[in-house]
Amino acid sequence: MTTLVYDLPLPDLTSLLESWGQPAYRARQVWQGLYQHLYAEPGQFTNLPQTLRTRLEQELRFAALTPLARLQSRDRKTVKTLLGLDDGRQIEAVLMRYQKRNTLCISTQVGCAMGCVFCATGQMGFTRHLSSGEIVAQVLHYARLLRSEGQNVTNVVVMGMGEPFHNYDNTLAAIDLLNDPQGYNFGARRFTISTVGLVPGIRRFTEEKRQVNLAISLHAADDELRSSMLPVDKRYPIAALLSACRDYVAATGRRITFEWALVREVNDTPEQARRLTELLKGLLCHVNVIPLNPTPGYSGQATTAERVQAFRELLERGGIPCTVRLRRGIEIQAGCGQLAVKSLKNQKDPI
Repeated sequence: MTTLVYDLPLPDLTSLLESWGQPAYRARQVWQGLYQHLYAEPGQFTNLPQTLRTRLEQELRFAALTPLARLQSRDRKTVKTLLGLDDGRQIEAVLMRYQKRNTLCISTQVGCAMGCVFCATGQMGFTRHLSSGEIVAQVLHYARLLRSEGQNVTNVVVMGMGEPFHNYDNTLAAIDLLNDPQGYNFGARRFTISTVGLVPGIRRFTEEKRQVNLAISLHAADDELRSSMLPVDKRYPIAALLSACRDYVAATGRRITFEWALVREVNDTPEQARRLTELLKGLLCHVNVIPLNPTPGYSGQATTAERVQAFRELLERGGIPCTVRLRRGIEIQAGCGQLAVKSLKNQKDPI
């Protein structure tokens, strides 16, 4: 299979073109075409000689993703796209429009090995890692769409299908590529990586002292409940996870966000709120709570608005900053993996 052009960092692209007898500045022209002009195919690089455009088409692959289905919410603020990969696998990426922001939620794996019981992707199991270029291509897909509307991507959250720290090297390579000031130049602080709590990944991330934001999917304040929802807790229990989080804040001075999907009468209780307050006391952090986005493979239900408010008030009374996130795209299955699971099921169903 030919190399995906988005898998090549600029030094590798430069070396490749020099091996073709091209001057180094040609690589920079290709790089700018890809990431500044958002060209999607060699024919658009009209500043390059025809012979080079032809060779690019022959030697490199530009089509990383094929849109297979696109769903838009009734309020037109959420767009979810099912994207086909070269090997026939499928992933999802979501665009969420806010008043002043266009936020992308992108995937890092086909499926997921973490097995979180309420997550459609976790219910699929793990198939493979995405390459750095396949991760990058999701951002560029929506960047082109937004540019056609006179808008830009403002934020990228790496919390779609897959566990980013399970695919650490490719995930961070993709962020580095998109952050390159000679290319897409997307600021590091506009990225957020969300992990279920892979402690070695958090500690590696801490050592690198990146400006990328870190979010932790916590969802429960004691190991018995958390391990029933997130099996990873059996390997990395809350004490080990919070120790890594405190070391991260101490080393970087950056705030951590804790994600909490509120499941009715499971983790939305006053007792869980009080335990969470005790766990996070003194830690530079913020809690994002959101009513569960239900999935067919999990019997839990979203909590009520009254219980959301009560949970939030208990946290804030305890000195823990808390934001209630709006659920987006429920009617278009915008939760991670839901559209891909449906597509996979339809492929297996007899006609």
